[in-house]
Amino acid sequence: MTTADRVLTRPHLLATGGLTVVRRQPLLVVLVAMVLVFQLTTGSFLEPANLSGIATDAATLAIVAVPLALLVISGYLDLSVGSTLALGGLVAGWLAGQHHQSPAVALLGALAAGALVGAVNGILCCYFGLSAFIVTLGMLTAVRGLAQQLFPLPLSGFGSGFAWIGGARIAGIATPVVIAALVLAAGALFLALTPAGRHVFAIGVNREAAHLSGIHVRRTPFALFVVTGVAAALAGAVKASVLDSVVAGTSGSGFELAVLTAVLVGGVALTGGTGSILGVLLGVLFLGALQNGLTLLNVPTFWQQMAQGVALVAGAALAYFAPRTGR
Repeated sequence: MTTADRVLTRPHLLATGGLTVVRRQPLLVVLVAMVLVFQLTTGSFLEPANLSGIATDAATLAIVAVPLALLVISGYLDLSVGSTLALGGLVAGWLAGQHHQSPAVALLGALAAGALVGAVNGILCCYFGLSAFIVTLGMLTAVRGLAQQLFPLPLSGFGSGFAWIGGARIAGIATPVVIAALVLAAGALFLALTPAGRHVFAIGVNREAAHLSGIHVRRTPFALFVVTGVAAALAGAVKASVLDSVVAGTSGSGFELAVLTAVLVGGVALTGGTGSILGVLLGVLFLGALQNGLTLLNVPTFWQQMAQGVALVAGAALAYFAPRTGR
């Protein structure tokens, strides 16, 4: 191929590649359009300080959205992540504030609590064959009740050491954003480069066929339940560190719907077998930008809740119709 041919072919390849990305991730177009609208209407949406705030606020969502997406791809669901987030934050805050433990010990305590919740979900759903929707919906209430029983009073004042988890900066980037980036990278590498990542898709597409192929159709989703619980507790500890307070009755309330919305809007099919970490990232950014833009426009809270509900329905529809229109 001559130099002239390469010069003429390159724009065509770039255009084709761009169309492929848009076809696979239609949310990208919606996100860009929404950002432009918010910038034109507010004049301050794209300011560095505001973008940094969006990233920090969306970090806890991303931390949980990645393992939850993997779980949904495998054909399961976890609706207890909001309550697990609260429990994780309470345990971490209790250890750091009232028992003056180091941030590492407080964090490990929170992660252990999250792993326990995830293990209970995984055993009931993967090994006893109970409905993940029913089990995790019940655990949402049970874990919330347990948290309120163990910690009836609000916790606050966790110390400067614990505040580092959510308030420090690494190379100028807020710690929660760094943690979220690491979780996103780990999720992407897991799906793309490991046999277990391919098994997640296989289980979601056809559980019986995956079992006949020698895939551990119980062990893999069980591990994902545990990881999802750990991630929710980690997000709770990060949030407790940022706010320097946790309330058992309200912390993480509604979080399960927000993270599920991000996952579905990002193109993960609720029926399993389809999804990507890039789509999840776009879903998280979409929700973060939507909430921030509406707040800048002084839109009442109930309208923001309605917008999130519409986004959830739109995400489910997108996940359902996108594979069909892309054929």
